[in-house]
Amino acid sequence: MEIPSKFVSQNVEDKWYSYWMEKDFFSSLPDDREPYTIVIPPPNVTGVLHMGHMLNNTLQDIIIRRARMMGYNACWVPGTDHASIATEAKVVAKLKEQGIEKSSLSREDFLKHAWDWTHEYGGIILEQLKKLGCSCDWSRTKFTLDENMSASVIDTFIRLHNKGLIYRGYRMVNWDPEAKTTLSDEEVIYEERDGQLYHIAYSVLDSDEKVIVATTRPETLLGDTAVCIHPKDKRYFHLKGKQLVVPLAQRKIPIIEDDYVDIEFGTGCLKVTPAHDVNDKALGEKHQLEVIDIFNEDATLNHHGLEFEGMDRFEARKKIVKALELSGELIKKENHRHKVGTSERTKAVIEPRLSDQWFLKMEDLAQPAIKSVLQSDEIQLVPEKFKNTYRHWMENIRDWNISRQLWWGQQIPAYYFGKDNSQYVVAKDKATALELAKGASGNSNLQTSDLRQDEDVLDTWFSSWLWPISIFNGVLEPDNPDVNYYYPTQDLVTGPDILFFWVARMIISGYELRQEKPFSNVYLTGLVRDKQGKKMSKQLGNSPDALALIDQYGADAVRVGLMLSSAAGNDLLFDESLCQQGKNFANKIWNAYRLVEGWKVVETSEMPPLNKAAIDWYNNLFQQVVNTIDDHFSKYRISDALMTLYKLIWDDFCSWFLEMIKPNYEESIDKATVIAVKTLFENNLRLLHPFMPFLSEELWHHIAKREASEALVVSDWPKALSWDQQYINDFDIIKQIIGGIRNFRKEKNIGFKEQLTLISESSIPHPEVVVKLGQLVAVIDQVEEEGQPLGSFRVGQSEFFIPINEAVDPVEERKKLTQELEYAKGFLKSVEKKLSNERFVSNAPEKVIELERKKAADAQDKIDLLEKSLSQL
Repeated sequence: MEIPSKFVSQNVEDKWYSYWMEKDFFSSLPDDREPYTIVIPPPNVTGVLHMGHMLNNTLQDIIIRRARMMGYNACWVPGTDHASIATEAKVVAKLKEQGIEKSSLSREDFLKHAWDWTHEYGGIILEQLKKLGCSCDWSRTKFTLDENMSASVIDTFIRLHNKGLIYRGYRMVNWDPEAKTTLSDEEVIYEERDGQLYHIAYSVLDSDEKVIVATTRPETLLGDTAVCIHPKDKRYFHLKGKQLVVPLAQRKIPIIEDDYVDIEFGTGCLKVTPAHDVNDKALGEKHQLEVIDIFNEDATLNHHGLEFEGMDRFEARKKIVKALELSGELIKKENHRHKVGTSERTKAVIEPRLSDQWFLKMEDLAQPAIKSVLQSDEIQLVPEKFKNTYRHWMENIRDWNISRQLWWGQQIPAYYFGKDNSQYVVAKDKATALELAKGASGNSNLQTSDLRQDEDVLDTWFSSWLWPISIFNGVLEPDNPDVNYYYPTQDLVTGPDILFFWVARMIISGYELRQEKPFSNVYLTGLVRDKQGKKMSKQLGNSPDALALIDQYGADAVRVGLMLSSAAGNDLLFDESLCQQGKNFANKIWNAYRLVEGWKVVETSEMPPLNKAAIDWYNNLFQQVVNTIDDHFSKYRISDALMTLYKLIWDDFCSWFLEMIKPNYEESIDKATVIAVKTLFENNLRLLHPFMPFLSEELWHHIAKREASEALVVSDWPKALSWDQQYINDFDIIKQIIGGIRNFRKEKNIGFKEQLTLISESSIPHPEVVVKLGQLVAVIDQVEEEGQPLGSFRVGQSEFFIPINEAVDPVEERKKLTQELEYAKGFLKSVEKKLSNERFVSNAPEKVIELERKKAADAQDKIDLLEKSLSQL
């Protein structure tokens, strides 16, 4: 098969992805092999591919492709998340465009719209991952609202409720007024914002005296039910037991005493609004204060808002401040920087709100997850620095608010009955709930119409925390063959931003439901940033279109570009030029094979000694590199693995090995050498395949006609064999000598086609390689003509001479050698200073000390050589 002159990625990507899919190479079923399982962090069902997805899924694909080649039963399970808040918001927005309000629809009608929208737009991102080359087992694709996935969520809720771990409570929660739902503490992002501190006067009842209260939220004074002072604050002893009048509202409220108040902060007087602050709520309960909620669910003011009813909270704030100014009750306002809680999803400012919600007790559940990561290392976090983040979350864990005031999601399986729906049962369906309700109430006449299911749905994370188990149906059928074979999984690749949201909770559910870890290793990627260090986002306009990058550079080039700039746990500074570098790498490999394929091959001639030496060298080097790459993979240094391979192929294979091997212009090459070179090329492709699957598979099939079972995607990963280090060292010397010859030509302005003679007093390993690459007539051990002008260069402890046609200027040569000598002496002095430092010698590893001693010995040898050369001048 003739190889095209250029590598065009678009011509091979669809071809090979379709081929892999047709041959079912990505599918996995339990068998007698050892499994290697990865579960995809499920993206939002309606999401589209962005740079974070590209990084995360490229890493996963590299890992799973290598595992497949290593003989594991590789299984990478894809899927999507229903993303309650984000998806419902998009459906609501679409309905608004059509003139339909969510409030005008029944739950069933709204869910029909939501499913229609999900079917229309959902799953696009999974198709986009195929463009990237992701080798998922698509037959196992899951969606967190699939029937059995939802049944797993409901089953888990019932199980935990029956164990007494899930309870319903009236609590202060984080309310997102845009999404109109509660959020867990972890879904609230605190931002430093500039605001104002308002000093407001509250009149003492039946007195001309006023008490000054400072607040950042003047609108909430309409919900004040007390002002609190410290019992030991002498400034206010005379006000104990008195009442104040709330500005604008003209309600009477008590002055209460509590040592919660900080005497030193502000005026020492604290307005207490139990409905709108978690600390105020605690004070309210302690002092039995009235609770006045002034907000509607969208954070507009309700009937308690007086003439400001119906206004948005921030608009109401402006109006209330204006009214306080007019009434003379606003004493002053000053700039104030403070933290404001915002919704991770909608970015809306969070409103503390009292509400009946469902909670999961976390303290006891968290203990096995703490032990497995922080004590036993049963689960490894890579890099380890994230253990501190994990420790902070887990050792300060709070009960999880798992209910959401939405319709898109798994509806909470609680059914209310009795007077004012004051009783409830938890059951998987209404029929089961009816039987339980009859038993609980003692009323055998109850009908299903007497039951009302809870309107709320469960937090999306309550479905995704089951992901490694539920995708194998391990909740509903805990002993089924799939879950017993594939669980626990091997690697999880995700971002540190969801270390608690998702990773920690999966660990918790794994130990609770299956008494074992869900995975062994968690590889935490960094954030993708632009080259200025700013986080990439569509809002900032600094995030390139992921698919456009693939179209422009090719999937392989983009994968390489991502890996060249990515290290575990460190933010990735992405520069599009790295994709161009990836494309250049692809072209280099392509052209290297075109070079080999273009050689004129002779059937009968024997392999020359030079070719055999070069092949033996590369074989040894290859084994060393396989060992290094395997070590990098074992430590999840995927970028380092690619860089090692990049150097091997670009520098060692293309720039050195092929130059040693290739025949001279219009000359032929023996068949045995070509076979050996193609074998080495194949080995390179095996290492390359996880990183650049399309290019490598294309070249693999150009090298030889293959059956499906011989495709590169299912070929063997190279096994690291022993190697001869001396052989590698010899060629390192050869490369240095050739480099010295090339530099000599530049210095003396000698053309590269002009053949030279090299004089070496010491033996050179494989001189035939030096002759060819150095464009030499020969390597000799002594001067052939007495008085012949000689130029020289040094490699390590050896000096080399080249006869030249011009006399050497002794003054210039002495100047050059003296400069080299001064540098060598200075270098030796710095090394000896380090070695004479007792602190360094006692603390540094032995290998480091040995390296410094070798540097000193080499420097001394060079000094001796230079001094000898100077004396000979």
